[in-house]
Amino acid sequence: MAGMTRPLLNRRLAPFGTTIFAEMSALAARTGAINLGQGFPDTDGPEEIREAAVRALRDGRGNQYPPGPGVPELRTAVAEHQLKRYGLAFDPDTEVLVTAGATEAIAASLLALLEPGDEVIALEPYYDSYAACIAMAGGTRVPVTLRPQEGPVGGAAEGRYVLDLDELRAAVTDRTRLILLNTPHNPTGTVLSRAELTAIAELAVERDLLVVTDEVYEHLVFDEAAHIPIASLPGMRERTVTIGSAGKTYSFTGWKVGWITATPELTGAVRSVKQYLTYVSSGPFQYAVAEALRLPDSYYDALRADLRAKRDLLSGGLARAGFAVYRPAGTYFVTTDIRPLGETDGFAFCRSLPERAGVVAIPNAVFYDHREEGAPFVRFAFCKRTSVLEEAVSRLRGL
Repeated sequence: MAGMTRPLLNRRLAPFGTTIFAEMSALAARTGAINLGQGFPDTDGPEEIREAAVRALRDGRGNQYPPGPGVPELRTAVAEHQLKRYGLAFDPDTEVLVTAGATEAIAASLLALLEPGDEVIALEPYYDSYAACIAMAGGTRVPVTLRPQEGPVGGAAEGRYVLDLDELRAAVTDRTRLILLNTPHNPTGTVLSRAELTAIAELAVERDLLVVTDEVYEHLVFDEAAHIPIASLPGMRERTVTIGSAGKTYSFTGWKVGWITATPELTGAVRSVKQYLTYVSSGPFQYAVAEALRLPDSYYDALRADLRAKRDLLSGGLARAGFAVYRPAGTYFVTTDIRPLGETDGFAFCRSLPERAGVVAIPNAVFYDHREEGAPFVRFAFCKRTSVLEEAVSRLRGL
């Protein structure tokens, strides 16, 4: 704009620019590469849930503004889900809020609960919107790094990423307002253990901290891993905002239906912000997600079995291609180390991979404040059709 001398973008957001997902997805489209970067399925979820959305559209349910907190059917279904799965009782009228996906839930929670200058502890590597939302709220991000329990051995690493509890405790200051958690964890695939969560809970109670916990991958856990909501631990029900979402569990990421569960006071605070963001969203889809939350256990068992097989297919192929592979206990992402391939720069590697092998991945360094910690790590998504993963594995053999 001619004559403008001041920057147009808010200085808090100036460091962020275009997301890595947009860059790599554009690269995939330009080169015809298989996109294992962005985490969205390439098939739709259950047909009966899609038909439930069509039925709601035809019946005129949700075609106009739905209630601000979300339609009662969905709020009730969320409360039933939390009680059935975790023994957590929430009042659907005062303790459940429907949001435009988990991303809005994160933004609204941080905008509601932070004052400028408040410190937020986030476990790095972290989903990139965390950093942007903390910045928008005027908060200060304090990263605590998850690190591999043991180094890659023989092309594979079964060791999980772990939290250094001493480092976490040392990160808390008088300015710390909340801890921002994510478990199961994107991008590492780690599922925080009961011991780790108990230590976090005890610290939060001791230092009177709030916890915002992103649990969108709660049903995507494998092998012996178990998801434990931190709100279920002693002293945490009254200080935790728990975030859930339909997109990852039911493979309808475009519907953008998420929710929070929390005390009336915390829910009311988040709602005060949310009403000035989207106000409401996804009207007919809310009715469909209410039905999805009541799917039988067999649905979740089949989902986990399918993703576990895909995890093993891709992990095995990556190991044979020369990567060191950290097999995830949750989510639908697998982290790899490119150093056995003679590489050290994840950004350069990912930008060249489409031309070299016809596959797109994401450099983990983008999820770190301490870029050097994540430099040699690269993330692949396995939430794709088996045939697509097989073709990707075949292409990667050329490395």
